[in-house]
Amino acid sequence: MTHAPARPAMIWAALIVVYVVWGSTYLGIRVVVEADIPPFLGMGLRFLFAGGLMLAYLWLRHGRARIRVSRRELRGAATMGLLLLVLGNAMVAVAEQTVPSGLAALIVGAISLWFVLLQVAGGERPPVLTWIGVLIGLGGVAVISLPRGGIEGVEAWGIGVLLFGTVSWAFGSYFSPRLGLPRDALVASAYEMLAGSVMLMVVSAATGEFGDLHVAEVPAKGWLALAYLVVLGSLLGYTAYGYLLANAPLSLIGTYAYVNPVVAVVLGWAILSEPVTSIVLIGGALVVGGVVLVVNGERTGRKKERTEKPADLAPDEALAG
Repeated sequence: MTHAPARPAMIWAALIVVYVVWGSTYLGIRVVVEADIPPFLGMGLRFLFAGGLMLAYLWLRHGRARIRVSRRELRGAATMGLLLLVLGNAMVAVAEQTVPSGLAALIVGAISLWFVLLQVAGGERPPVLTWIGVLIGLGGVAVISLPRGGIEGVEAWGIGVLLFGTVSWAFGSYFSPRLGLPRDALVASAYEMLAGSVMLMVVSAATGEFGDLHVAEVPAKGWLALAYLVVLGSLLGYTAYGYLLANAPLSLIGTYAYVNPVVAVVLGWAILSEPVTSIVLIGGALVVGGVVLVVNGERTGRKKERTEKPADLAPDEALAG
């Protein structure tokens, strides 16, 4: 039995979902922390509900066999949950207590630059275009980070936490093929989110966040933003991304890496009136431009590899959402 080819309209609809939804998660996180929902607890709840709902859906829709994993696969998922969600995504929430969402998104957009440097450390030789992109992008990160975006009230520790989070995410993404993750991407994501949520709850309890949460005092917009992150940011975003991986070329999918930060900056400015300074514009343009060159350089390198030595190349790990 053969499957009908995906319609271009469906591919573009899924791509727009990834563009807008994943780009808007930075705004959602900012609203959550501004509503006095502690960052570790808020992200722990997000991934607990998202992972639980995804696992329940897969079980009910496809049976228990679909979600059965080995101990090695579970350990791999837990490791990814630590690197990507606890030390990666949760650090974005911690940082956004002082860093505006658009500025945070631009710094996080540099993940692909760190990923290239990890590849080099592992003995790979990126194309010249990729190197140019890395140098330009890192220059943009410096332009934004050193003066803290030129925005009053942004703390240096927030920038540092963001940079740490991006390195952790890149580290996890780079080593993910060696961790023996479940082959089913949705199953792997569900277990990563559940494992990450458990660790975040432990960290939240250890740092006294449970006592800092006053449920009755949290405004409705805080709970709505958290629900948005669960349903749209995690469930819909990952589903759309999984559909794209199965039906669209990687060169098209990879464009989300430099569209998401732009979406985040626009939404932060339009909805939360976040300042967009000349430093943010110049540094952001350098970061996004560098990522564009890196994505295109990697695409050219992959085409050359396929021509010289055919091989099955795994898709890049999702870097947002």
